Amino acid sequence: MWKEYTTGKQTYAQLSLKYACSIKTIQRRIDAVKITKSNTFPSVVNLLMDTTYFGRKFGVMVFKDALLGQILLKQYVKQETNNLYLQGVEEITRRGITIQSISCDGRKGLFDLFNDDIPIQMCQFHQVAIVRRYLTKKPKMQASKELWEQTLLLVQTDKESFIGGLELWYSKWESFLNERNTDEKGKKRFIHKKLRSAYRSLKNNLPYLFTWYDKFELKIPNTTNSIDGHFADLKNKLRNHNGLSIARKQKFINEFFKA
Repeated sequence: MWKEYTTGKQTYAQLSLKYACSIKTIQRRIDAVKITKSNTFPSVVNLLMDTTYFGRKFGVMVFKDALLGQILLKQYVKQETNNLYLQGVEEITRRGITIQSISCDGRKGLFDLFNDDIPIQMCQFHQVAIVRRYLTKKPKMQASKELWEQTLLLVQTDKESFIGGLELWYSKWESFLNERNTDEKGKKRFIHKKLRSAYRSLKNNLPYLFTWYDKFELKIPNTTNSIDGHFADLKNKLRNHNGLSIARKQKFINEFFKA
């Protein structure tokens, strides 16, 4: 019954009909199921970490090994913070697991929390999403169009080609990027603020966008898509069970991640 409920997408009502008993009986049976956690872990991992939300104050932070695809740790959070990521990394190392790389999003200050001897890869798709928020998918200005086209090459090209293309874009549009006007108070302000922010994001994150390329032998993933796929699958399954209490939703998630 538990397997049908969690992986077979059977609702309380459907199980009630199948087993000819009340919905409350189905709930009691499912509530009584004990979930076992994995206690065997790899010795060396390429760590992926990300967070997804099920409402404004209910999220799950997941840590996964990209090499074997194993979920190492999860923790429920009200808010995604750098300190919680750090606590998760410390718990994983406390178990005797060696972290040879970390792939994550570009949260401000996150990269600074870890030792220099752990290579950090920023998810390239998160970087593309950051630029998209500033420029949109269909920017109107020519400079923005060209920067957006350059950004889309991020997940398709090598380090030298991308850096070279970004430098060429900047040399072409530097004057345009630095254009200012004077406001009513006599202060000079940049005209193309969103374009500047998009370029600055790429420039500042550049040291973390091609760690996978610099450390090719470690097989570091360049995105956190593997975790994002888990999140999408989990949410699709939970849609069949709308209206669950937080406790029952957590139990479902515990079964899904087994960590």
